[in-house]
Amino acid sequence: MRARHLLTAMFPLVAAPAAAQEGNPIGDLPILGAPKPGGIDFQNAATKIAEDLQWLDGMVLIIITAITIFVIGLLGVVLVRYNRRANPEPKAFTHNTPVEIAWTIVPIVILIFIGAFSLPVLFEQQEIPEADVTVKAVGYQWYWGYEYPDNDVAFDSYMIGSPATGGDNRLTDEVRAQLQEAGYSEDECKLATDTAMVVPVNSTVVVQVTGADVIHSWTVPAFGVKQDGIPGRLAELWFEAKEEGVYFGQCSELCGISHAFMPITVKVVSQQEYEAWLDWAIAEYGGTPRQVADAAAAQQGDGTEGQGGLTAAGDAGDGSSGDAAGTGGDTQAPEAGDAGAEAAADGDGAEQPAARLVPDEGETEGEAGGN
Repeated sequence: MRARHLLTAMFPLVAAPAAAQEGNPIGDLPILGAPKPGGIDFQNAATKIAEDLQWLDGMVLIIITAITIFVIGLLGVVLVRYNRRANPEPKAFTHNTPVEIAWTIVPIVILIFIGAFSLPVLFEQQEIPEADVTVKAVGYQWYWGYEYPDNDVAFDSYMIGSPATGGDNRLTDEVRAQLQEAGYSEDECKLATDTAMVVPVNSTVVVQVTGADVIHSWTVPAFGVKQDGIPGRLAELWFEAKEEGVYFGQCSELCGISHAFMPITVKVVSQQEYEAWLDWAIAEYGGTPRQVADAAAAQQGDGTEGQGGLTAAGDAGDGSSGDAAGTGGDTQAPEAGDAGAEAAADGDGAEQPAARLVPDEGETEGEAGGN
């Protein structure tokens, strides 16, 4: 993963990022998740998690505003009614039981009210569902590496204009040309990357986040997700984007001198475009073809089901053998009957010992003739 980084450190004038993307089937997409100059509001929510977080923020803001206005009002009343001129002789008391009860109970009620709405949102974030697409994001100093483990696809993602793409982290004419060739404008400088994480729309995407050197943080505001990548640990987040487009994020954990120059680009496309891109990425970066990976996954699933069926059948067979030995053992010998009864009483069905208690066909016929 670091080979390209080392090569570009030795030879900084490399080809423009778009040149490495020749044949990429993904066309132009609208930029939906990006910061705005002077903006103070959230980016438009692209997932249900982001919608819930923004609603929760608005609700808590209302509560905070009401509390702030109430406290300021109380301070104003105190300043007006109980200053030295209006109240030259203050009353001498130290406690007020109703007030003390109120300022204890009311905050508790407010916290319970907030918790009733915030905890479900927290659980929604932390309970990782079954993934339609799994992507591993690895933070390096100072770029991201992405892996699609189902197809063994892996590639690095550098900021357009970084030393790895022939720049020096500044907006120059060469960087403008690279941005334009990649389908971006100057506004996306320090946001756009030469490669992007690509995921299908309306699909559950699970991102496994870790760090290779120091702590990083994979954050996409429009998705409402942020997860620290800690070396030696594998954390997870998930999202389900509702609209096709380009969404930007940035590392949100101070990770060194070029922390500001490791952005995140996620492209949300249709399922058909995603499959076409995945085929292209497998051919471009290497990996397991989709048909082979799907067949292996299906075979593994069938094998698991078959193993479960054989296990169930084996348990049933062992149990019936034990029962047969236990009931028929009186005719054979008392010892066999006792062993069969013990085998039937066992939870596992007495496995091999119970099977050995079943008499051979010849012995059964001989005993029947003797009787």
